[in-house]
Amino acid sequence: MISSLSDIGLLALILILVFLCAICIAMAFGRGGVDFFSHYKKTFTSGARQELSEMFIFMDTTQLFLLNIISLILVPVGLHLLFQLWIITISAFFILLIIPGMIWKRMRIKRLNKFEEQLPDVFMMLSSSLQAGASMNMALTDVVKQSVPPASQEFGLLVKRMRLGITLEDSLIELEKRLPLQSFIMASSAIRISREVGGNLVETIQSMADTLRRKKTMEGKIDSLTAQGRAQGRFMALLPVALAVVLSFIEPEAMRQLYTTRVGLMVLMVMVFMQVMGFVFIRKITTIDS
Repeated sequence: MISSLSDIGLLALILILVFLCAICIAMAFGRGGVDFFSHYKKTFTSGARQELSEMFIFMDTTQLFLLNIISLILVPVGLHLLFQLWIITISAFFILLIIPGMIWKRMRIKRLNKFEEQLPDVFMMLSSSLQAGASMNMALTDVVKQSVPPASQEFGLLVKRMRLGITLEDSLIELEKRLPLQSFIMASSAIRISREVGGNLVETIQSMADTLRRKKTMEGKIDSLTAQGRAQGRFMALLPVALAVVLSFIEPEAMRQLYTTRVGLMVLMVMVFMQVMGFVFIRKITTIDS
């Protein structure tokens, strides 16, 4: 009990010293350090605000910035206390710098995939409203009311632009830029062409809904057939990392040679390169364009 309390007190003391050192470094650099911190804060908050607002997520990005700063301090310090290896500490710091961008990208991809799944139902609702005698504006309004996010949000933005006087064609083109999905671009182009040449718009929309539904079914079959290959690729990529962590606890002195010596670092670089290339090749093999 006493030893655990002493460890916690030592860790708290180290964190306080790290914070004081950061303040001293900032004071030493003077105006340059303050300007760099202000620039990083402005870049992070503005980028996070833009990425989240495009996904209709509105929140105070200052809290995300504080969480990012805390993680940039605590995680590397904790890893350094655990492994006492500067290469791991520095690597963790740089990985944490790029994690926010990866999170925004992942969230956007999930949102686009969910919107693509909703497209067939959206077009079926649109064609049903048009068949009932509603105008395009009324049909789109019904789609917004009956759909769930993200489809209701994106088509709600389309309706708002049309109410401001923007034509349907221009509004669809702007929405294509927001949603760079091949399925939506194909459907949007079919609607615009049908309106320009005077074809049967209801039949065109129904045909697009059936096509998108068959396309989604085929993609689901392909994903199920390649799921095992993708899982094996992730497992083979993470297995050496997990094994290295386990061996670092079991044989710390032997594994230290891999992180601290010149030969060990060269071998580590080759291993990381080969792991990344193997993972990329497996992803290429299991990714089938449908």
